[in-house]
Amino acid sequence: MLHSLDGAAVRRWATTCCDALAAHRDEIDALNVFPVPDQDTGSNLLATMQAGLEALLRSHPDGREIPPGSTVAMLARGALRGARGNSGVILSQVLRGLAEPLVGAWALAWDGAALRAGLCRADELAQAAVSEPVPGTVLTVLHAAAQAAAAVGSDELGKVASAATAAAVGALADTPRQLAALAAAGVVDAGGRGLTLLLEALLAVVFEHSAGRVATPAYRRRGPMRAPQGTAPAPRCGATAFPYEVMYLLDGTDDARVRWLRAELATLGDCVAVVGSSLAWEGSDALWNVHVHCADPSAAIAAGTQAGRPHRISVVRFADQVPARAAQQDLHQDCYRAGHAVLVLVTGTGMAQLCRREGAVTAPATSSPADLLTIFAATRARHVTVLAEPGAMSAAQTAAAQARDTGQDVVVAAAATAVHVLAAVAVHDGARLPAQDRLAMADTAAALRCGELAVTPREPGGFLGILGKQVVLINRDALAATRELVSRLLAAGGELVTVLLGQDAPDGFPQLLTEQLCAAFPKAETMVYAADVPGRVLLVGVE
Repeated sequence: MLHSLDGAAVRRWATTCCDALAAHRDEIDALNVFPVPDQDTGSNLLATMQAGLEALLRSHPDGREIPPGSTVAMLARGALRGARGNSGVILSQVLRGLAEPLVGAWALAWDGAALRAGLCRADELAQAAVSEPVPGTVLTVLHAAAQAAAAVGSDELGKVASAATAAAVGALADTPRQLAALAAAGVVDAGGRGLTLLLEALLAVVFEHSAGRVATPAYRRRGPMRAPQGTAPAPRCGATAFPYEVMYLLDGTDDARVRWLRAELATLGDCVAVVGSSLAWEGSDALWNVHVHCADPSAAIAAGTQAGRPHRISVVRFADQVPARAAQQDLHQDCYRAGHAVLVLVTGTGMAQLCRREGAVTAPATSSPADLLTIFAATRARHVTVLAEPGAMSAAQTAAAQARDTGQDVVVAAAATAVHVLAAVAVHDGARLPAQDRLAMADTAAALRCGELAVTPREPGGFLGILGKQVVLINRDALAATRELVSRLLAAGGELVTVLLGQDAPDGFPQLLTEQLCAAFPKAETMVYAADVPGRVLLVGVE
């Protein structure tokens, strides 16, 4: 059992959360009957948590060196930016609440006391995020978890986490007795179910076992149940009263104008949530996420323009959402059978062959979004990770957004160099849970130390050795330049040297290079590949 979590353990928790939400997405979607029966709560929670994890992996690829507070804070920040639906907004505030005590105390470890304080703060923030809190929702489940954590007379992480999880599971089972809409459908609250999965994932990390060992009640009954007296009726929420969901990010504002916006949106609709913060760890880049169900989307957006600068605006009509989702599920339910596929957008046939040999799918870096959609579907994988060079990112992200509407989970990651790509695909394992597989690839690529050799632009016959963005050597002998470059990279240690030859490599270079590197560095395994890297003599990576 872990007595506290460091940054690496927090990352394991985040990946476990993503895997649990992915595994239970359809179940949670089916539970979604309140406030609007649009069957997307599971999808929204998964997308929001993935946005947090992706932000963390982009900003801090090596979580072992990052304090847990910074790690959870980055999760919260990414979740806020990528929040989908009312449930996603609430999840972003739960993560923010967990982060605040850690960041405020500059904690080096996430222990039981910090978890207790974080759950209590998450409870406060989530309640404040919702304009009209209703009993029997995720807020009720979170409140029960926070109260149970506060009552534990110990700072032992396992005891606090266990008490909070058990209380959340119990509160979830009681939600139909508190909300008539749930009782009529014979289900528990969808958002509350998602929260119990996150707490169960935390237990799995703390006790160092696989998720899913926590006993949980049956979440869907065979028919409606009678709501006891005192059960809260459903408020005027839903597709009939307010047929549109409007969401956008807001910046360029202040607390006073945010308060005005929250009040103005309450006159236009319901399910209002305007969340964000101006914490020290966010600096001056204050960001708010705005959510409302309304009858006039243009009025909700216009209110945002008066309060600040709205962007990433989303408008969904509930009447279109459920039929479209059902049609997509019918169309694709038998299509995606594989687990996790990796697609590499490459330049050069040599690199494409190397990636395919490692089990990845490849496509030209110039592929259009339409071409990429076809390739995504052809993988027949429910989860796809795209490794793209900077010039291919825009098309890949456009295609990924469209693919998600068909039920595929597509994540796009920027690839620094071809040698980073090869290192990542070498550890790809489609049998692993997708988030864990993505984390393993990101960790491997991040641990790589890389250099490159290029022809001097003003001095034909000369070569530049580059580490990062800095030129560290100039030599007229390509073999000598490569030996010196590898020597610098191995100075900090290393066991595997991978060299990808480029289009500018001299004739007969591979055999000579392999012989010289093996002789000069006998303790390191050296692999030299013809990769046709454009504009370079070679790329070299040390693991």
